[in-house]
Amino acid sequence: MENRLRYVIMFIGLLCLAAQADAQYSFSGKITDQTTHQPIAGASIRLHGKTTTGAYSNDSGRFIIKNVPGGNYHLQVTYLGYKDLYQRIVLEKDLQNDHITLKNVGLFVKPIEITSTRAGKNAPFTKTIITAEEIKKNNLGQDLPYLLKGQPSVITTSDAGAGVGYTNIWIRGSDITRINVTFNGIPVNDAESAGTYWVDIPDIASSTGSIQVQRGVGTSTNGAGAFGATINLSTNEFHGEPYGELMSAYGSFNTWKHEVKAGSGLLNNHFTVDARLSTVSSDGYIDRASSDLKSLYFSTAYFNKKTSLRFNLFSGKEKTYQAWDGVPGDSLKTHRTYNDLGQMPNGKFYDNQTDNYQQTYYQLFLNHEINSRWNFNIAAFLTRGKGYYEEYKMDQAYSTYGLSNPVVGGDTLKSTDLIRDLWLDNYYYGTVFSLNHTGKVLNWNLGGGWNRYEGKHYGKVVWARYAIDKDYRYYYNTANKNDFNLYWKGDKALSARLEVYLDLQYRHIQYNIYGYDHAPGLIQLNHY
Repeated sequence: MENRLRYVIMFIGLLCLAAQADAQYSFSGKITDQTTHQPIAGASIRLHGKTTTGAYSNDSGRFIIKNVPGGNYHLQVTYLGYKDLYQRIVLEKDLQNDHITLKNVGLFVKPIEITSTRAGKNAPFTKTIITAEEIKKNNLGQDLPYLLKGQPSVITTSDAGAGVGYTNIWIRGSDITRINVTFNGIPVNDAESAGTYWVDIPDIASSTGSIQVQRGVGTSTNGAGAFGATINLSTNEFHGEPYGELMSAYGSFNTWKHEVKAGSGLLNNHFTVDARLSTVSSDGYIDRASSDLKSLYFSTAYFNKKTSLRFNLFSGKEKTYQAWDGVPGDSLKTHRTYNDLGQMPNGKFYDNQTDNYQQTYYQLFLNHEINSRWNFNIAAFLTRGKGYYEEYKMDQAYSTYGLSNPVVGGDTLKSTDLIRDLWLDNYYYGTVFSLNHTGKVLNWNLGGGWNRYEGKHYGKVVWARYAIDKDYRYYYNTANKNDFNLYWKGDKALSARLEVYLDLQYRHIQYNIYGYDHAPGLIQLNHY
């Protein structure tokens, strides 16, 4: 009887221990400014221990994290412009702490250049913000559209079939020519084609702090008009502590990504330096659709209490085998990786049927906080692009290249096989600005920008089987485009449930074309 009682007690004790081990609690509290005691909205609260979980503070500074297993945890609280807070806590019951305070580091570090181009939380647009943590989790080396493919109304495609190289994105059925893309509020879409070529900016996600996607017609912004969507990337993030990362990854189709990045943290209470080098390569799923991509990012900034000055340099260089034409319908069942580009008369394929391009972005920002309600920013930028694609072409008529039919060995030739390079050499530069006001009743932004595009297009025959000199240039034309826009947008709360939003924009475009390869005599001087 005594032994049986002992076993019953031991069994009950084990049940209590198991119940205690499986017990889950909540952790809640309030985040405030250490000096002003004002609530901080949007602060990140993370618990690291048996599990990793977290939440963000609401407009009142409050948060709650539910269903956390009991045990010891490291608490991390972060918010832009404040010193990170680290504490150890023990969860043995529901825990509430309404006295978590963050110390303002006395630096104006919030990237205000994006506040005028992004939709605010009350703006009447469908939008999604992808945070740095989400970007890092999904950043596998593929081009940026593949990082966004899980977002609502998004469809992505890849010429090479592996998400590396030429990729494209549709949002709400609109292609990239109807999607406005900006980096830190600076326009990215090509001034002529209106597209964004993600292959020219490989691994940009590794230097991105946040992305906002506005679906459908969105707020007024700089650059191309937005009908399908707006994609705004912010790289101007503040890193107060030194860091360094080294990463390599391998995937299907011999896909490699190597990346090294580092940051100085805050130096002498005023300076930061961040840098990254990346390489991404892949054989591709489609035949010969290889990619060799290289990327550089460098950013340095100066901060004081009210002002920040930042310089960004990022560059991408790509070499991709062309797979633009897709797989013919009659090959989908028998040879679904078929690629006919570069085929020569002997049935083999030209090994340099490639696209080669480098694009470099230079950005300079001046941000200033006048007071708690007023701030402004002004930025200057230069985007430099140069490159060509090379292709083998069979049976090309001499007349297409502005040449008369040659006589070779007594025979008049009408066509020849040849290899040609088609070049694009351009500069895109300008300035953007905004004045931002936060009021108790009315919030508004006044902003705009001016930019100019100067592009040269030319083609060269680098080899011909018959009667064309090496490096013969068969077309050369230019185009330039001036774009000016000015906008005002504001929102006002009429009641707790009703808000009015107004967005006005004036835009003027001058686009001059001085011929193109198939019509060198075409000249157009356009004003819109």
